[in-house]
Amino acid sequence: MRELVIDSIRISQMNYQRVVVLKELATSLFLLIWIGPTEAEAIAVKMQGMSVPRPLTHDLLVDLVKSVGGSVEHILVSDLQNETFYARIVIKIGDELHEIDSRPSDAMAVAVRAEVPIYVSDQVMEKAAISMDEETGQPVASSGGREAAPAEVTEEELQGLSAFTDLINELDMEDFERK
Repeated sequence: MRELVIDSIRISQMNYQRVVVLKELATSLFLLIWIGPTEAEAIAVKMQGMSVPRPLTHDLLVDLVKSVGGSVEHILVSDLQNETFYARIVIKIGDELHEIDSRPSDAMAVAVRAEVPIYVSDQVMEKAAISMDEETGQPVASSGGREAAPAEVTEEELQGLSAFTDLINELDMEDFERK
């Protein structure tokens, strides 16, 4: 598992879809996850410190866990299959850990509210992480940040990742350098 943080939420200029840009803490690897506008707003509201008059669904979930004596421990983006990311919200109640299946967008909205780490499995990072060329600032395909040759990728997997490739090619990566 690797720890990542939410670097930004972007909107694709081609189709106006939202994407969360996660950055690995220890490296300059990035992971892009498409999310819906409602979840993007829920994450952004909390990250920007905005208050809302009534609790949002993700606030309600965190409050519910606390009210039964539990705590959100972390979230894990656990898998990537057919262009779909899978996540788990890990909750501790007493001495027991419970893993709750979740969409990554909802898990991240919970994570920012509970102020817990976001972890990504090594397998997902190896499949989908990208790195930046330090000289050009342009994205470079990565196999989990290692120098070794990337794993064999089938034609079907390449076609499945075409949406990610399109987004990567249209991102203004100079924004990452300004932070």
